[in-house]
Amino acid sequence: MASAFAHAVVAAAGYAAVRQDYMKGTVLALGIFCAVMPDLDVIAFSFGIPYEHMLGHRGATHSLLFGVFWGVLLAGIVHGRLPASQRRMIALFYIGCTISHGIVDAFTTGGRGIGFLIPFTDERYFAPWRYIKVSSIHWERFFSDHGLRVLQNELWTVMLPAVVLSLLVIVLRRLLRQPRV
Repeated sequence: MASAFAHAVVAAAGYAAVRQDYMKGTVLALGIFCAVMPDLDVIAFSFGIPYEHMLGHRGATHSLLFGVFWGVLLAGIVHGRLPASQRRMIALFYIGCTISHGIVDAFTTGGRGIGFLIPFTDERYFAPWRYIKVSSIHWERFFSDHGLRVLQNELWTVMLPAVVLSLLVIVLRRLLRQPRV
């Protein structure tokens, strides 16, 4: 898995790129939560659920269907009073943040793949290129030289590209809004 820091930066960069006036700090905070939350599936180990199981690590919570379900549910619960068009945009943002987790993890150098299509199949997938150093599940290993190397790798392979892409989108949006002469 990539670190929580990398997932959070991806969500924050996405927020900066798509932000609308009605999208307040709560939307950013919940988007970051959506991007990090799929790794809560590690508690499955405590219940004896193996990694390979659909409910195991990188399983159901990393699936596309879960991302859609979670994003729509969260937007409905938290932003139910907003107009439907605004709620839909926020839901799409939450869906994107949740699904981004599995996409980023698919590029890591470890693990057994991502269950993108659970519950339709329990097959696990990786990206064709795997260049993000896998982060440790255990905190004591993360806060070590290994964790520092992971963060350095993520800075160049995840965080910086996410910020640059976000800035490009922001610039393009502004250019497209300018009146033509």
